[in-house]
Amino acid sequence: MIKAGIIGATGYAGGELVRILTGHKDVEIKWYGSRSYIDKKYAEVYQNMFQIVDDKCMDDNMEALADEVDVIFTATPQGLCASLVNEEILSKVKIVDLSADFRIKDVATYEEWYKIQHPTPQFIPEAVYGLCEINREAVKKARLVANPGCYPTCSTLSIYPLLKEGLIDPGTIIIDAKSGTSGAGRGAKVDNLYCEVNENIKAYGVANHRHTPEIEEQLSYAAGQPVLINFTPHLVPMNRGILITAYASLKKEVSYEEVKAAYDKYYANEKFVRVLEKDVCPQTKWVEGSNYVDVNFKIDPRTKRVIMMGAMDNLVKGAAGQAVQNMNLMFGLKESEGLELVPMFP
Repeated sequence: MIKAGIIGATGYAGGELVRILTGHKDVEIKWYGSRSYIDKKYAEVYQNMFQIVDDKCMDDNMEALADEVDVIFTATPQGLCASLVNEEILSKVKIVDLSADFRIKDVATYEEWYKIQHPTPQFIPEAVYGLCEINREAVKKARLVANPGCYPTCSTLSIYPLLKEGLIDPGTIIIDAKSGTSGAGRGAKVDNLYCEVNENIKAYGVANHRHTPEIEEQLSYAAGQPVLINFTPHLVPMNRGILITAYASLKKEVSYEEVKAAYDKYYANEKFVRVLEKDVCPQTKWVEGSNYVDVNFKIDPRTKRVIMMGAMDNLVKGAAGQAVQNMNLMFGLKESEGLELVPMFP
């Protein structure tokens, strides 16, 4: 039985980790970390866990935690995991970090976009970017995994095959993204109040959203050259879910079958990436509560462009589900263990 600890267990991503791991046959949660609710029963924070979780919340003492568990999940704001981790801890325990602390390989880029100084840049080179469908073998050998961001996961998986196969011009990519309000976290903010969000949609982080360099870095690996994108996220009035619509110019005239073959080449055997049937556009409702990403595309011969689409649950495949998927790989378990979650509908 794998013993797990969660730092940040009372945030939205942390709560989703608890929900998933509670049903995982090979995992026992030993530590429900939360600075805000120390000594308070976890089920009093999340009442849905009444008579399911009897433990109290604990602090974020990673050194003490490392002596008690086999894996630590850090579902925390940027900078916290990097400030707590050290070589002694990593010699004892595996870490899956859900923040952005170890996702971006260039320290200067991280510090520029996140406006904080990285406290432990020495661990960045060994951290594995945990997009399982692309870095599976490296994740299996990792002791520190940087769990990808929600927008980067959906964007990269939607675009990756066409870049790898050289079908699109890397310099023409535009990504239009929509996310539910849980993507902003559980903290109280005026912009996330019901009256502000309901019956409203707005763009935010225009030209400066912090996931931009993460997406660019992953797409650059796929393209084999530096990639710059226009990325614009939008907040929509729903609890969870991400929808991305990406545009790029085709390098040559292609048929539906050629583009579909590119997606099938990379995803035909992937459990959690579903390439939809022709002309079916992904919808967030079809993946809600699950670890699936639905992707598809549409060729526009008039503009010589291709429209790439993806939908997923930002709290599952975009955070906690992907973290569990990474943990499964790190411990040699079946990759989908604990994640056989059928999407909720309606």
